[in-house]
Amino acid sequence: MLHRFLARAIPLSTSSTGLPKPLSPLLIGVSRLATSSGDPVADGGGGSGEDDPFSFPDHHQQQLPPDVARGVDAVVAAAEAKASKAADAGRALDRCGAEASEPLVVAALARLRNSCAAAHAAFRWAVSQPGYAPGRRASHSMLAILAKHRRFDDARALLDEMRRASTASPAAVLLLIRRHCAARDVAGAVAAFRALPSFGFHPGIAEYHGLLSALCRYKNVQDAEHLLMSSQKEFPFETKSFNIVLNGWCNIICSVREAKRFWSAMQNLGIDRDVVSYGSMISCFSKSGSLDSVMKLFNRMKEAGIAADRKVYNAVVFALAKGRCVDEAKMLVQTMEEKKVAPDTSTYNSLIGPLCKSRQVQEAMEMFDAMLQRGLSPSVRTFHALINVARSAIEVFDLLDKMKELHCDPEMDTYIMLIRKFCRWKQHESVEKLWSAMPANGLSPDRSAYIVLIHGLFLNGRLEAAAKYYEEMKDKGFSPEKKTEEMIQAWLAGRELAKASASVRTQGGSVSLRLPRK
Repeated sequence: MLHRFLARAIPLSTSSTGLPKPLSPLLIGVSRLATSSGDPVADGGGGSGEDDPFSFPDHHQQQLPPDVARGVDAVVAAAEAKASKAADAGRALDRCGAEASEPLVVAALARLRNSCAAAHAAFRWAVSQPGYAPGRRASHSMLAILAKHRRFDDARALLDEMRRASTASPAAVLLLIRRHCAARDVAGAVAAFRALPSFGFHPGIAEYHGLLSALCRYKNVQDAEHLLMSSQKEFPFETKSFNIVLNGWCNIICSVREAKRFWSAMQNLGIDRDVVSYGSMISCFSKSGSLDSVMKLFNRMKEAGIAADRKVYNAVVFALAKGRCVDEAKMLVQTMEEKKVAPDTSTYNSLIGPLCKSRQVQEAMEMFDAMLQRGLSPSVRTFHALINVARSAIEVFDLLDKMKELHCDPEMDTYIMLIRKFCRWKQHESVEKLWSAMPANGLSPDRSAYIVLIHGLFLNGRLEAAAKYYEEMKDKGFSPEKKTEEMIQAWLAGRELAKASASVRTQGGSVSLRLPRK
């Protein structure tokens, strides 16, 4: 049955693999990657990128004049050192010798974005400086940080300041909406959407789609569907709105049952289904491992006269590779080219990810090699798949060097994944090396990074180091999770008891651990 669907989807006349003949498997450093278990790369549909509408200029400081760059270093150091106390941070910033300017504030906030208290202190210090008024870029950056850390009252206050200074924008409100959705605060998200007119913006179809997308992105898909169905008078039904919710069921919730239900609802309501609709359903079937369903729907789409786009092809390539039909996946890449649909980085991720998951690392490296031959730039997702199957510190650091060579900057998730891996390998020097490398890549450890590091060190018996980073995390204003708090406090209590016991023994006495009788 499957072979018949494949024959219809992929022309039999295609005899080659559809890819350029690869070079010998790419050797990264002294040791080629070997097989190991690892998490899968998702569906090859491309990385999600920054969660906020405003990207932070991680390497912006490299382009700054030397005096401004020094000022950024001074501001960051002062804000981080006193982040837990706003008054102390303000005094330290006043003494740091930096002069507030838009480039300096933007670069400092980019460095401090994972420490809300430090970033807010730096921003408030800058606002208080004579001759400086925050521009749109600095205000948006601060708003993004406040919203990310769920400081919604402060974020709304800043948004009011931006409105008075004429630096607010619909994108700024959308950022707030998205963060309310991330906190599963649907009412707050809808309220922010309804507040658009108070900022002088009309809530049009683009903003409505932004609200639906934000709800779906953070798994509030049922709420998005309810909003869609109840807003017909204000926003008449059309394909794009339905596609947003369909994608939520298909690619966020990944529920085949709900996706099929909503797909049928579109048909019953007379909503046209386009290539995006088919792409969402194909991706859903692909993630569920239903290769037969993928190929059936792919062929049905072609019979309906709808030409596949790159996302559809990538989803089918992923399904084929995941189903270990790698030759057929390569042939479909050839078909893409014949149809004038150029393969991109996500196409190769759709091959590399499943190959790594199935421990076909030789083939994955060949695909990586072929990607480079085509002049395509690997993404962070590409490297995450390869790092997951790395077996040694040498291989990991060679991959990081390759990322640097190809201008593919590691993300915080990259470091968190590697810290877990090195702690599992008990390679503490590598953990320290990674941790100290973050600032050079424009990153400051966030709460998740601290928690992963502390747990890894604690479970490896490096208790003093774990306690040190625990205090550092609290000093930066990050609240520890309950498990981390209990773990560290139990150890600290045990250490104090051991000290007390040793002190008593030194004095020739004894200590009793018996509980008193009631």
